[in-house]
Amino acid sequence: MTALRDALQELPESVFADLLESDDAYLIVLDLPGVTADTAELRVERGRLIVEARREKAVPPEFRYVSEDRPLFVDAELPLPPDATGAGASAEVDSGVFTVRVPKRDAAPEQTIPITSAGDDA
Repeated sequence: MTALRDALQELPESVFADLLESDDAYLIVLDLPGVTADTAELRVERGRLIVEARREKAVPPEFRYVSEDRPLFVDAELPLPPDATGAGASAEVDSGVFTVRVPKRDAAPEQTIPITSAGDDA
């Protein structure tokens, strides 16, 4: 799990993350302001959590950027612990905060992780 912890610390400054662990799963909480379920893709691939996201940024027409410190795209690869698996992984987003639950198992097959918005009746 040290590799995952180190990778979380190396995320861009505009991304904040927490790592939690229970007996049967890992919980990764990613703060991605401006990112929605429709503008993000999460997947487990070869023992890594792949995060590809695009921020929504609306600029009033009478304004222009003087400084732009929030990147439009966020791409990250987080190494998962050896006992983590993508099978059965799930994610939820609420106001740009993604909560990704990755179960513990023996293998980590490739799988796209479905994202639901908080309050959806899914």
